[in-house]
Amino acid sequence: MALRTIRIQGDRVLEKVSRPVEKMTPKLEQLIDDMFDTMYDGMGVGLAAPQVGILKRIVVIDVGEEPIVLINPKILETDGEQTGDEGCLSLPGKAGTVTRPNYVKVEAQDENLDTFVLEGTELLARAICHECDHLDGILYTSHVQGELHDTNYEEEEEEEE
Repeated sequence: MALRTIRIQGDRVLEKVSRPVEKMTPKLEQLIDDMFDTMYDGMGVGLAAPQVGILKRIVVIDVGEEPIVLINPKILETDGEQTGDEGCLSLPGKAGTVTRPNYVKVEAQDENLDTFVLEGTELLARAICHECDHLDGILYTSHVQGELHDTNYEEEEEEEE
């Protein structure tokens, strides 16, 4: 298990547009594995390569069904909308209300650079949009309606016990 350092809002790398992946290398395969480890360690549902300082168009997502790798993702279609709290591993302890599409269709490549199409709704749609924004240097805070608020999930969990 290799954890990467998650870049925090204010780090200029998070504001840059990522470059496409042209070929898969052992270094990129390791990056993907490390991204999953880092995302799980941070209790996130998605992570984009720029969040660990790598300006490549790579996203990992796991909303509880199966781990997903999106390389060079392009959103083809969206529909509907959902509004809810959204957070980010690059802005720990904060969340804000964001409206995103409720349905997303995305074209991407897998680790073999084979093209596929993925459709997602609800949390998966939100995660795809959020992580694809990272690849274009956009943080969710630019979509927040109202103010950000503090989150402390550990305390909330303790109170429920």
